[in-house]
Amino acid sequence: MTTQTKDRLTIPVRGMTCASCVSHVSHALQSVEGVEEVTVNLATEKATVKFVDGPPRLEDLAEAVKDAGYGIESTKVTLVIEDVMKSEGGQTVKGVLGSLEGVVNVDADGDSGRATVELVQGVVSVSDLRHALEDAGYSVSGVVGDDEGDVVGRRELSLLKVKFLFSLAVAAVIMVSMAVSTTLDWLPLRPDWVFLALATPVQFWAGRQFYSSAWGALKHRTSNMNTLIATGTSVAYLYSAAVAVFGDTSFFDGRATGTYFDTSTAIVGLVLLGRFLEARAKGRASSAIRALIGLQPKQARVVKDGRETDVDVEDLLEGDVVVVRPGERLPVDGEVISGVTAVDESMLTGESFPVDKDPGSTVFGGTVNTTGGFSFRATKVGRETALAQIVRLVEEAQGSRAPVQRLVDVIASYFVPSVIGVALAVFAIWLLVGPPPAYVNATLVAVAVLIIACPCALGLATPTAIMVGTGKGAERGVLIKNAEALERAHKVQVVVLDKTGTVTAGRPSVVEIVTESMAEDDLLALAAAVERGSEHPIGRAVVEAAAEKALELTAVEDLRALPGFGIEGRIGGSAVAIGNRAMMSREGLAITNDLESAAGRLEEQGKTLLFVAANGVVEGLMAVSDAPRADSKQAVESLRRKGLEVIMLTGDNERTARAVAKQVGIDRVFAEVMPGDKAAVVMRLQEEGWIVAMVGDGINDAPALVQADVGIAIGTGTDIAIESSDITLVGGGLQGVAAAIELSRATMRTIRQNLFWAFAYNVALIPIAAGVLYPVFSDGVPDALSPVFGEFGFLNPILAAAAMAISSVTVVTNSLRLRRVNLAT
Repeated sequence: MTTQTKDRLTIPVRGMTCASCVSHVSHALQSVEGVEEVTVNLATEKATVKFVDGPPRLEDLAEAVKDAGYGIESTKVTLVIEDVMKSEGGQTVKGVLGSLEGVVNVDADGDSGRATVELVQGVVSVSDLRHALEDAGYSVSGVVGDDEGDVVGRRELSLLKVKFLFSLAVAAVIMVSMAVSTTLDWLPLRPDWVFLALATPVQFWAGRQFYSSAWGALKHRTSNMNTLIATGTSVAYLYSAAVAVFGDTSFFDGRATGTYFDTSTAIVGLVLLGRFLEARAKGRASSAIRALIGLQPKQARVVKDGRETDVDVEDLLEGDVVVVRPGERLPVDGEVISGVTAVDESMLTGESFPVDKDPGSTVFGGTVNTTGGFSFRATKVGRETALAQIVRLVEEAQGSRAPVQRLVDVIASYFVPSVIGVALAVFAIWLLVGPPPAYVNATLVAVAVLIIACPCALGLATPTAIMVGTGKGAERGVLIKNAEALERAHKVQVVVLDKTGTVTAGRPSVVEIVTESMAEDDLLALAAAVERGSEHPIGRAVVEAAAEKALELTAVEDLRALPGFGIEGRIGGSAVAIGNRAMMSREGLAITNDLESAAGRLEEQGKTLLFVAANGVVEGLMAVSDAPRADSKQAVESLRRKGLEVIMLTGDNERTARAVAKQVGIDRVFAEVMPGDKAAVVMRLQEEGWIVAMVGDGINDAPALVQADVGIAIGTGTDIAIESSDITLVGGGLQGVAAAIELSRATMRTIRQNLFWAFAYNVALIPIAAGVLYPVFSDGVPDALSPVFGEFGFLNPILAAAAMAISSVTVVTNSLRLRRVNLAT
């Protein structure tokens, strides 16, 4: 799946195999006019292009990628179109669809009413094709092959399987024939000619991808992993072909020599086997994305003209009324208009218990209706649904690059040229001082060095772990914006929690009213009238309390909000001020002893107080309670077990704040913090040397979320908070904070393991392939080791190919272990 945002375009790139390929594709795309920044990910095989002044033409990007020796992946869909007028209609349809950016080719047949469209998904969608045709006066009655992208992927994997099986079968036949000299006696040809005939299709059909990629790199005067494989296998093949043509007497020094077609074919087969296993493993690594995409049903049941009609999900519009029966998945987001049910939202939030829904409740596409049938009005469709946005976020995170990857990229840029240099050097050395026949042994050593070097293991070490880690997080309702955030989170030492809506549920209610002389209902009506336009949760709680009592609210004039203090206005000529203690002090209003006593008692219970003053007199107070979330105490304990210090941040007074903190097990509290000062508190902690994560949900938390080393937003909070954060907790519970940090730690452990094995593999085996063990076996190689080190201690190139394939598969498989990491806290 491919995505496009306002200033970025993500395209699938075919043919990348190593970190050098990433560099080549990146440089190729960077050369396209209008491209500002390029991020290429080997594990997801995608390139994200950031542009200025509008997106570059897809043709230009495709040409740049093709010129570098790679390709942009396209897919095909067939549209069944009604009312197409034979040939004229076919040409019109072709013109309409062909004008869309992202459409590569259109084959429209007016006779059959079908149009087959080759397109780059994400740049243009099936929905875009439908709308373009509808605007031109046609209607689409069906889509065939909408999942063609998966079919293409399976087809390519099948072809890879055929190629490696064919190559290994040929290698096995050649090996057996060489071992048993009489095997081919019945043929009228010399065995070498038979071997040449068998090895040639392996070299140039099965191994074609090595040559095409190496040629693309050579055109840009650079090299990649395929350069090593193409060079190594070509040396073995061409040397053997020369021996076959000139006979088994050496054309160098007259010594008898044999062919090495078994080596060239086995290397091609083993490398392709490694690619096949690697592709399958990477497919499992991206299973989280496929699972998310698969959550949305293909069709929806819509009420039109009083009747229920099944329509494709792509045709749903905002405002459509959708009917859902028990056990069915919801197609899009919406608001319940009739019926009562419970919906399983675990696939989006990670929460295991179904959520009760009744008229007015919000429901999300991809979730499962469990008990009762209901209908809802669609409010978000297509790319605007919560599921689509989660998929986009996970894709972007999987496609991003962690800072640790930059060092790997620098090393990889020098790796292949260095290996070629080493191969040439050892060839020259063993040609001069090697055992006879020197040129044969020197050639085999050079081939082993070229083949055993594995930049792909280096290139896959970080992105595969990032891909699996972000996918695992999505399954638990932890959405990580990018790889950099995932990497930073494992260093966090201090977690700062905003109180309202984060530690607490964010649903305050008025629990007690204390007055001096005014009736309680009158005080409540006075406060509710002023708070009626407020967006603050406490203000809404006051208005809801008045609504429950059906109190009549009068009009307010000169309303003015005072952030961090309260709100004031005029009612019938009387000045009314509502807010906290600081508000009363600011206005110079005295609080009576009786009210002070009641306030102390309520604050000790963790209640938030709202003082109400009219005409310069404090008439009373209201106690508002916002109970801690059910999982807050357990979440705080989990964070502490991980060695993290937990701090609570709030604008409430010290006494109330400490009472709430005590309930959930938090010792350190910053109270009476003005909304604009939250970021300053985070900065102060950072200046003390701490790595800080800030967790919040409100608009006034956004600056602190940006200031923190890692900003974590509660998914039930405001859009601004979510946009400002690095990590979003979809479910809204604090347990996700500990899960996110544990996921980051596990991912970074995996990346370190991958990099260690990738570096250790190359550092240890390249010298062995170069012949460093030759002096060790000066008295001869033991029979048990001769299949590995031959007669003189030189590594068998076939085993070098096997080791190289194993190294890549090992890195990807190790990353897959992240799928089993326990994030339960």
